[in-house]
Amino acid sequence: MSIYRQTSKNKSSSSSGSLILSLTSLALQSVRYLILFAFVIIFLGPLLWLVFLSLKTKQEFANNPLGIPIEPQWDNFLQAWNQGHFSIYLPNTVIYAVAVLIGIGIFACLAGYAFAKIDFPGRDLIFTLFLIGMTLPFLSIMIPIFYIARDLQILGTRWGFILPAIGLGLPFSTFLMRAFFKGIPDELGDAARVDGCKELGVFARIMLPLAWPGLATVAIFEFLGTWSAYLMPLILVQREELRPVALALPLFQ
Repeated sequence: MSIYRQTSKNKSSSSSGSLILSLTSLALQSVRYLILFAFVIIFLGPLLWLVFLSLKTKQEFANNPLGIPIEPQWDNFLQAWNQGHFSIYLPNTVIYAVAVLIGIGIFACLAGYAFAKIDFPGRDLIFTLFLIGMTLPFLSIMIPIFYIARDLQILGTRWGFILPAIGLGLPFSTFLMRAFFKGIPDELGDAARVDGCKELGVFARIMLPLAWPGLATVAIFEFLGTWSAYLMPLILVQREELRPVALALPLFQ
């Protein structure tokens, strides 16, 4: 009888212990979700405020800057589109971003693969020169770039912005792609060469598909950088019909 009572007592204590553990886990999970929800509010709050702000008149914004618009002014978007010449500037920005992205993607992948997998004389020295390019801000070289673009007769054209943007984005992109290619085992390329695959085939069929995460990272960085570029197109793209969307901001002053 005492053994039965002891067994029952052990079962009840174990069940109560598991109940306490489950309640503790539920409480911790609830706290975790509350913290995540708070961060969502913190990060999405300014975006929602901008949307509400864009739907207000100047008088309503002065009287109620933080509240929800009483009568949403949807015409504000149409006025901003026309005043900022977005029908001209937006396609230009897409052209610039895509062209720079394609150029950097091609050259950065080839250069990154060469620096990571091909042993040639002066490889480390040339890569060091690439890294030095990452330390040069555009402000320090914008005057030489301006004169070079003028001498090449591409100043004021689309190429006057696309080519310098590709050149300035290559050092970082090459550095990033080299790191991704170095992380791929050399044995994969050696196995492809044994099967008769040429070096270009090893790059295109073996290495490049495995380096897609690095290429996607490069694409995100360079697309955003080209899309938001302001000073370079301001200097190199002087024709009104070729300017990107970032240069439309002064039109709203």
